[in-house]
Amino acid sequence: MTYEAWSPLFLGMVLAIFLVTSIQWLMYRERIYGLYTIYTLVWAVYFVVNHFRLPYNIGNFYKLILSYSGYILYLELAKLFLNLKERPRFIRWVVVVQWMLVFYVVVKTYIYLFTDFWQTKLHNILLQPVRLALLSVGAYIVYTFFRSKDTVARFFVAGTASLLINHSITTVLLIRSPNLSQSLPFWQHPDLFVQTGVVLDLIFFSLGISFRHRREAIRKAVVEKDLEREREQRHRENLEADLALQRMQQEKTEVQMRALQSQVNPHFLFNGLNTLSSLIDEAPRQASEFVDELSNVYRYLLRSNENELVTLHDELRFIRSYFHLLQTRFGHSVQLHVSVDEPKKSALLPPLTLQLLVENAVKHNVILPDQPLTIRIRTTGDDLLIVENNLQRKNLRIESNGVGLSNIDYKYRLLNQPVPLVGEADGWFQVILTLLTNLQNSVTNPVAHGTA
Repeated sequence: MTYEAWSPLFLGMVLAIFLVTSIQWLMYRERIYGLYTIYTLVWAVYFVVNHFRLPYNIGNFYKLILSYSGYILYLELAKLFLNLKERPRFIRWVVVVQWMLVFYVVVKTYIYLFTDFWQTKLHNILLQPVRLALLSVGAYIVYTFFRSKDTVARFFVAGTASLLINHSITTVLLIRSPNLSQSLPFWQHPDLFVQTGVVLDLIFFSLGISFRHRREAIRKAVVEKDLEREREQRHRENLEADLALQRMQQEKTEVQMRALQSQVNPHFLFNGLNTLSSLIDEAPRQASEFVDELSNVYRYLLRSNENELVTLHDELRFIRSYFHLLQTRFGHSVQLHVSVDEPKKSALLPPLTLQLLVENAVKHNVILPDQPLTIRIRTTGDDLLIVENNLQRKNLRIESNGVGLSNIDYKYRLLNQPVPLVGEADGWFQVILTLLTNLQNSVTNPVAHGTA
């Protein structure tokens, strides 16, 4: 069996590897796939040229260009396969060898195309050192990296060793028979071993690139998983930080609400005790009733400190008890009119809001039998509560301690709700409040314990 019978088999194998690497390069667009695709293409064209019976110098010129281009690309692939970033001296050495190969190709091109030196015996003698130099480069790479623990590097070394062994056999055959004869048995034909070495080299390179890609994919998957875990951890930490901030803000709000509510209690107690003091001598029976009502009202005040919000129903029950105390003091000179829709009574508002508004009206307006003060509490269809009184301001300036309207306004701000609107209309002083219907509240019933 002759070499020509085996040659198409090698060509088919190289073309198959070329097609596979071309598809991989189109899929991944990585530099190593691009170089390897060109590398396999060079050897495929080299095998095709072997099938044409060209003049000796022309055929050798094509083989020179293709084979040495393959060696230059091989060294470029070595930089990627062997991960030479940590070996700058080795990289410089590889670059020097590549430029030496380029120089050699230029010189040989001139010899084959423009001189007859290629026909001399001296030319054949000079070829042997070049071949031995190439074998030495391959041997040095194998010797340097054969102990490498990197699997990709091991595949590259195995391919290089295959190429080295077959080129050594080729060199020996060329030294024995420099002129190739078509009648040589296939096992004595140098090109058979060249192509065998190239095919084995390509197979090992393909395995190395596939393993490298799989390893990179696993590494990227691990990195992505770590990044996802880190993102989840940071998201969890951000949520915990936001939750802690919300707790702090809630605690701050509760403390501020408690402080505002505590401001009302001594103020109301002071007014109640003044009224009681005036009744003790003048009307002992009314004083006794006043004490009972005062204790019920003050019980509500104490329990109101337990909640940030109360229902309008509870506030109205409280304000009626509170208004009873006012009527004990002013008689029929002060009047209260309540017009609240039944469904609105379940809405919420800060505790003691109505008491502050009623007290504010009493404090700043004239209250006389012929000039009665009328206070109205009513709701509207759009969840608004209006507390208003007829305007009959006192001539004397009344000193204010800042508790009244500003206290209510601040409570609504703490709850992130619209602040009350204050104004005058047709002789009436109005405060328009928003009823809170969408806030959750765990209120107890502060008027269920003795408040009238």
